[in-house]
Amino acid sequence: MGRQHTYRTTVRWTGNSGSGTSGYRDYGRSHDILGEGKPTLRGSADPAFLGDPERWNPEEFLLASLSQCHMLTYLSVCARDGVRVTAYEDVAAGVMEETAGHGGRFTEVVLNPVVTVVDESMLERARSAHRDAHEMCFIANSVNFPVRHEPAVRVG
Repeated sequence: MGRQHTYRTTVRWTGNSGSGTSGYRDYGRSHDILGEGKPTLRGSADPAFLGDPERWNPEEFLLASLSQCHMLTYLSVCARDGVRVTAYEDVAAGVMEETAGHGGRFTEVVLNPVVTVVDESMLERARSAHRDAHEMCFIANSVNFPVRHEPAVRVG
C-alpha cells in the first residue's frame, strides 16, 4: 500500500437569516470554507439553486480541482522530462445534469489547457505529457465521469 495523506477543511454555514431552514427560500446558501493558515473562501450554491453568484459554488470548486490537479501533475511531468513550460492557462468546462428526484451528477469535464514551451523541439512531448498527467492526476482518478483534454501547445 502507498503513502496515505489526510486533508481537513471546515465548512461553516453563514446563511441563517434568523429563522434557520424554516422554508426552502427562507435561508441563505452562503458559507465559508476554512483551512488552517489559509485565506477564507466564500462559498454559496449555484444561482440556479438560490445561491449568491458572487461566491464560489461546489460545482466550480470541483471543476477547479480537476483543472488545478491536471496542471500541477502536467508541470511535474514536463519538469521531469526536460520540457520547459513558461505559461499555462486552462479554461475548463463541465456539464452537470439534474435528475428529477435524485439530485444530479457531472457527466463530463473538458480541460482546455494552453501551454507555452521554450523550444519547438519540446512540442511533441509537451502534447503527449497531457496523457501522462491525466493518468497520474489524483482528482481525475477519483471521479466517476470522463475528464477530457483539448490542449493547445505553442512555442513562445
